[in-house]
Amino acid sequence: MTRRSLGDVVAELARAQKSSAGTPAYSRFVNRRIGRYLAAAAFLAGRTPNQVSLASGFCSLIGIVLIALVEPSLPLALVVTALLVLGYALDSADGQLARLRGGGSPLGEWLDHMIDCVKVALLHSAVLISLYRFDALSNELVLLIPLAYLCVSTVMFFGLILIDQLRRRHGGAKPNVRGDSVVKSLLIAPTDYGILCLVFLAFGRPSLFIVLYAAMLAANLVFLLAAIAKWYREMAALQPAARVEVQG
Repeated sequence: MTRRSLGDVVAELARAQKSSAGTPAYSRFVNRRIGRYLAAAAFLAGRTPNQVSLASGFCSLIGIVLIALVEPSLPLALVVTALLVLGYALDSADGQLARLRGGGSPLGEWLDHMIDCVKVALLHSAVLISLYRFDALSNELVLLIPLAYLCVSTVMFFGLILIDQLRRRHGGAKPNVRGDSVVKSLLIAPTDYGILCLVFLAFGRPSLFIVLYAAMLAANLVFLLAAIAKWYREMAALQPAARVEVQG
């Protein structure tokens, strides 16, 4: 068998990409492409998707620990952003590598979701710890922002996982994604974890960082409220069919 080059594997992955419809801009135009090269390199190195998932979690965890323990500065902001961005790119690479190897496994799906859940919870907790320890803004009310972001992110993560499981169980329709709109990708960009990673470039200037961070919180809260309303209507429409199934 002829050994494939990195370019060959990258091209194969590009042909096997998931649909971009409904995908936030950063994931669509940046993260998937970086992940594609990382997945190709991992494939040629004989790595498994689960190993890539663990590498993703490790990079993210180191960045999160630095946020909590080291006083904010420009060098720290650059290091933290690089680690979070790399961790997110590897999070894309594990799925792409799994498809390249013929499909994922229940263990791989569980591991990926567990790492994502831990990452979301710890990141906002680390911001809360940093703001409390270093008191850069001398305003205790600022501590409510990462606390609120933690709540919003947790509910969002749980809601997305739950709605997918309920759709599968009760035969609900898949999300109606119309077209492959670049405009829509840009509009929902603030909900992308990758954009949140880039916000940490401002971590060395706490006043700027907290403004950007709070803006991300506001955007995610609006999106969550809209999503909850949509999910409620969707689940309410499934109730009659569920009752008929039980009675029959």
